[in-house]
Amino acid sequence: MKRTKEKNRAFVPKEFSNGDTRKQLLARSRYLLYKSPNNSTRNQSERSRILFDQYPDIKTAFDLVQGLRNIFNTATSIQTAYTKLAHWHKDVENTGFRAFNTNANTIALNYRSILNYIINRSTNASAESFNAKIKAFRAQFRGVRNTEFFLFRLTQLFA
Repeated sequence: MKRTKEKNRAFVPKEFSNGDTRKQLLARSRYLLYKSPNNSTRNQSERSRILFDQYPDIKTAFDLVQGLRNIFNTATSIQTAYTKLAHWHKDVENTGFRAFNTNANTIALNYRSILNYIINRSTNASAESFNAKIKAFRAQFRGVRNTEFFLFRLTQLFA
């Protein structure tokens, strides 16, 4: 852009085979990276192919995310999930992405409780939701002076 401006010409960005410029490709690919490749449309598949050709690091990161997603979607026993998580952790270390190292270390430290998800496919989301309701209720009254009455009100409202 600088060179064309110095020559008093209009800047014409390079277009890819799908008609996107580099800026458009990056902006339009944002939500596509959250999806599984099985759920993408034909246009999204084409866009992802172009994106991954231009940015191989994004492809590597996408593959790591899909690998972790597949572990939780397909594992039927704790032993297979544990083995797959160990392989995934090794892949993360080999890539050298620091952002993934944080996730991998968290999984390594808490793998027992994380693998409990495989047993009955449930999370602690309901407990977290209830905890948020309690905090909101407590904040509404700017703290708790009488603990017994507070617990009584909680049981009346949420039990």
